[in-house]
Amino acid sequence: MNPELNALFHYALLAFGSLFVIVDPIATVPAFLAMTPRDTPEQRIRMARLASFVMAGVLLVFAVAGKIIFKFLGITMPAFQIAASIVLLIVALDMLRAQRSRVQETSEETVAGAEKADIAITPLAVPMLAGPGAISTVILLHSRAENWPQQVALLVCILAVSGVTYGIFAVSARGAKWLSPIALRLTTRIMGLLLAAIAMQFLINALRELGVVNR
Repeated sequence: MNPELNALFHYALLAFGSLFVIVDPIATVPAFLAMTPRDTPEQRIRMARLASFVMAGVLLVFAVAGKIIFKFLGITMPAFQIAASIVLLIVALDMLRAQRSRVQETSEETVAGAEKADIAITPLAVPMLAGPGAISTVILLHSRAENWPQQVALLVCILAVSGVTYGIFAVSARGAKWLSPIALRLTTRIMGLLLAAIAMQFLINALRELGVVNR
């Protein structure tokens, strides 16, 4: 395979996998259903569609404008990588315990969402889906893009993850009887382990840029 295509494939795989793991739509399904107990399946699907659009919009904005924001605030990329890796590691450790991280959502947000007529934009889209972890991930991934094809691949991956998220919510809109608690805990723990590895890799990359770790 052409080296550039090979690099693009590996980058796209990393981008999609990282985003899917940190957004974690499967683990969000119980909260989504709990916040919409009186809504019909059609209303739930409409909320899921809007939430997926908003999530995609937020992540696309930060993927494109993240570096500009950092430059304006005087934040270096290694500093952000270290901070983001800590945030991702906190989320990963909670996932390894098969519980939803408070970085992604709090019990107060879930309760408040249950009292709202429409939870699509908040708290579902932000911060449950496009929260600090997801925003940090897209900015880090954009900083790792070596050329414009990889930058485009990142944007496509954001849209793909948003589409998959909508699909999962749409399927669960009728009650999510397919969602076995045992399977959910197992999936959450596996994804948590993967996210922990991704967080450590981001930290190693930051230390390499600072010259603390040899390449």
